[in-house]
Amino acid sequence: MLDEANRISDPQKRYEALAKAEAYLLDQKRLLPCAAFLTGEYGYKDLYMGVPVVIGGKGVERIVEVSLSSEEKSMLEKSASSVKTIVEVVKKN
Repeated sequence: MLDEANRISDPQKRYEALAKAEAYLLDQKRLLPCAAFLTGEYGYKDLYMGVPVVIGGKGVERIVEVSLSSEEKSMLEKSASSVKTIVEVVKKN
């Protein structure tokens, strides 16, 4: 796993990848940002979005919903719209 992590050139991305792997392998129940499949959280269903999650030995063990300002909600909506557009393009191909 460390060999794979060393191939990630950006130190921040390397740290994030290792943190997620460590949380999973050591069942740490750590709060980390991660793409997760939403089933109603933040008002979205059937969509993968980057949100705060708890990662443990079972992978994403729960999605943590935090209060968002109106500006943050607007940015999340813009992100969700982009993800939906990409999903539709992929489905067509």
